[in-house]
Amino acid sequence: MRVLFSTTPQHGHLLPLLPLARAFQKRGDDVAVLTSDTLQSVLEPEGLHLLSAGPTAAELMAEVSARTGVDAAHNPTPEAVGEFFAGARIDLTADEALAAANNFRPDLVVREVCDYVGPLVAAAHAVPMVSLAFGPALPTPFVAAFEATAQPRFAARGLSLPADMCLLDTCPPSLQADDWQRPAGWQPLRPEPHRAPGTPAPAPVASERKRVLVSFGTYFDAPEVISPLLTDLTTSDIDLVVTLGLLASPAQFNVDHSRISFVPFTPLADLLQGVDAILTHGGAGTTLAALAKGIPLVVIPQGADQFIQAERVAATGAGIALEPGEATPQATAAAVLRVLTDPLIRKTTNALAEQIAAMPTPTEVAAVLAAAAD
Repeated sequence: MRVLFSTTPQHGHLLPLLPLARAFQKRGDDVAVLTSDTLQSVLEPEGLHLLSAGPTAAELMAEVSARTGVDAAHNPTPEAVGEFFAGARIDLTADEALAAANNFRPDLVVREVCDYVGPLVAAAHAVPMVSLAFGPALPTPFVAAFEATAQPRFAARGLSLPADMCLLDTCPPSLQADDWQRPAGWQPLRPEPHRAPGTPAPAPVASERKRVLVSFGTYFDAPEVISPLLTDLTTSDIDLVVTLGLLASPAQFNVDHSRISFVPFTPLADLLQGVDAILTHGGAGTTLAALAKGIPLVVIPQGADQFIQAERVAATGAGIALEPGEATPQATAAAVLRVLTDPLIRKTTNALAEQIAAMPTPTEVAAVLAAAAD
């Protein structure tokens, strides 16, 4: 079977797809990923074939800003975000994507839930489509804006938005929105922290102090945003591991470095070794990876869907959420120290880890999808 994965050209959207892509590979299926060539460095070690199509995320963001006058990343209105995922991306990607897919001839399309190029390919080839959701469900106004933006672009090509054969849900039940209802074709899928193939996990650093990972992803990782959050933490009796994203360097962080280990972009499965708490922007991948290990969080959302993650983490008691304007050095340090010591928070994260461990594995789900698509 030929399985085509399709994703927005951002690490946080690609990485949740990789465990399932690996599972199809192990079955002996022909697997390819449709996205911008900027993600080739992630796909190549996986042995996954890239079908290159469309601009980079930065180019898309610039196009959306030019069209709407809105910074969709930091001011994620339904209209601006819809233009990013289902407007500009289709306009600037569709022709290349359809040409690449014609050569691959997929039997099944798996898209991350914010991707609207994969559905275009599935409709053009009249093959089943599966959507993979990461984190709590998007609010209805956003989904409505995505579909309203995409529909005329599909219609212009004589196509309609296809329905899902399945919705793969990587969110543990307790983290979902209170009013969320399971759709037809709902299929849980265990989320896995990103790991690099063939790379042994580093041994945890021996220390009597608690260890806190500070990770703001690959897009919201500006040192000038993170440095003030660390000021009081560097005087606490803890060790800090601070990720540098894709471009930052330690010299850009204006804080005391004596208690900080700076690390470049590293798979989360490695970073989580020996970690007692996480200070994060609340990206879905980071949030689910932490909870899969039973690690409490302090979430300071910066944009995109992070405010949704933050609200659910706080509502379930798995950590503390601070609005950006509330996240003073003192408040941030107090929140981190609380999640390190509060037994109720730890009890909640352990319960969520048990829920995640009980979800079907990517190998099991790949078999279900293959049978359904046959």
